[in-house]
Amino acid sequence: MRKRLSLFVLGMSSVLISTLAIAAERPNVVLVMTDDQGYGDLACHGNPILKTPNIDQLATESTRFIDFHVRCFCTPTRAALMTGNYAGYTGAYRTSSGRTMLHRDEKTIADLFAGAGYVTGMIGKWHLGDNAPHRPQDRGFQHVVWHRCGGIGQASDYWGNDYFDDTYERDGKFEKFEGYCTDVWFREGIRFIEENRAKPFFLYLALNAPHGPYRVAPEWAKPYEGKPEVANANFYGMIANVDLNMGRLRDRLQTLGLADNTILIFMTDNGTAAGAQFDGLDSEPVLGFNAGMRGKKSSVYDGGHRVPFFVHWPHAGLNKEREIETLAGHIDVLPTLADLCGIEVPEEFRPDGVSLRPLLLEEPTTWTRDHLVEQYLGGAYAAAMPPQQYDFSVVMTERWRLVNSGQEEELYDIQQDPAQRIDLAAMHPGVVAKLRQKYNVFWDKISPRLTPVRIDVGNPAENPTRLCSQDWYMPHGNPPWSLGQINKLPKVTGPWMLEVQRAGRYRITLRQFPAEAKRPVVAVKAQLTIAGQTVEKAVEAGSQGVVFELDLPAGPTELVTQLFDAKGNAGGAYFTDVEAL
Repeated sequence: MRKRLSLFVLGMSSVLISTLAIAAERPNVVLVMTDDQGYGDLACHGNPILKTPNIDQLATESTRFIDFHVRCFCTPTRAALMTGNYAGYTGAYRTSSGRTMLHRDEKTIADLFAGAGYVTGMIGKWHLGDNAPHRPQDRGFQHVVWHRCGGIGQASDYWGNDYFDDTYERDGKFEKFEGYCTDVWFREGIRFIEENRAKPFFLYLALNAPHGPYRVAPEWAKPYEGKPEVANANFYGMIANVDLNMGRLRDRLQTLGLADNTILIFMTDNGTAAGAQFDGLDSEPVLGFNAGMRGKKSSVYDGGHRVPFFVHWPHAGLNKEREIETLAGHIDVLPTLADLCGIEVPEEFRPDGVSLRPLLLEEPTTWTRDHLVEQYLGGAYAAAMPPQQYDFSVVMTERWRLVNSGQEEELYDIQQDPAQRIDLAAMHPGVVAKLRQKYNVFWDKISPRLTPVRIDVGNPAENPTRLCSQDWYMPHGNPPWSLGQINKLPKVTGPWMLEVQRAGRYRITLRQFPAEAKRPVVAVKAQLTIAGQTVEKAVEAGSQGVVFELDLPAGPTELVTQLFDAKGNAGGAYFTDVEAL
């Protein structure tokens, strides 16, 4: 048998032998992304107060892109990272209001790697949908441990979570975990690596730290307390805890013998949220450090979207300090990792990004991509829905930033004026026109896709479907997305955009708080409208949920709920279960 196998191998084409050799040496991938940590929130980027020795060490052993951009807030960055497409095109371009989910035809980096034989894992913050078919396990990740919604303790997260000893979802089932959230995410990430070390794996380790509400054990914040130049000691303490865990992760990869052929990426999802104090979103800091940039999280100035991006891969020589000044961004991650791992990207992925492999590996190339576009599509900035062309956008080249702040168009020479203080639009009308045209191409692609993405009901993968008001598809502003808002029982409601997967009988239960809260409904009458039917009933005193049963046809529909008080004022059922019977 051995002789026959040898003859067979000798008869194979050199191309096939090469392919097998590549497959045998396929690198692992660990992608670590923090939440709300800006470019200046690292000692290696000049922060004079914050101590991040492990991430600093990684920086000295990595190739670093120093002009790397994401979206200026979290969901859109995650959408672009997962798909390689601009967020507006994906459908997930806000942080609530039913606009956090990917269109069904979008493919993810997990789909790509799973299809190529990788084991895929997602740990931490997803924020691309809490319900089927939008959960991480529906989107190519085979093993998941995650919290729902945009932050621990927000409305659709498990009731009672507060960063410590919380309940998270593992592979479709809720489970109690001991310890601080960041420690849990890294511990579970290391567990995933240990269990799959004999196979090529892709791990997306997406932290919720240092996102608000800025909770951390006192010993982490203590070194930064009482310092007049520190805007938020807990924020810095959360980053210090992340740094310790990054050291643990790297040590474990080394102990397991995986460090050499693991592509380790460190990045963040937008500009700083609390690393400095600002006079509004778009100012330079009035207190603290922001690496010389103007703007914070949610700003279209550089401080809102320029972030760290470190790539460490000793096997390919990416273990020495090197800086790349070429403009790059979140949409490039999928095509780059696919290229580095020898995975062909099928046509249906159609990424907007390009592979950065030639820059990373210093291969001969003719670099053709000359700009990036970002736009804050609604949310806190703009009440207008749908988003308007040009508003709160930036077109970036390696020299220029064409910024539309919602009121006027501004042009900055970022090489000469990194703080974006001197508007040169009047002096360079030709540059403005050229960059505006590049924006128009972007808008023409994304604008037809700024359409509702629906949640399934009657899907066997999740039955009942547990809906939360954060996903009401509101025409203006944000729906109630935090428990602080919901506690006030706001008199507002909105539609859930649903897809009924199978016709039949459904039980719909209306609540103001999740079932785990065991709190009574504060209302005298309940009403719902769905699939052309409006039904209502009186609310029994002490009831913890108002139950309706009705027949629904298959297909798209909207669900609107109302809970009336004794004065006739109505607010929605902020939590509603829809179960196929």
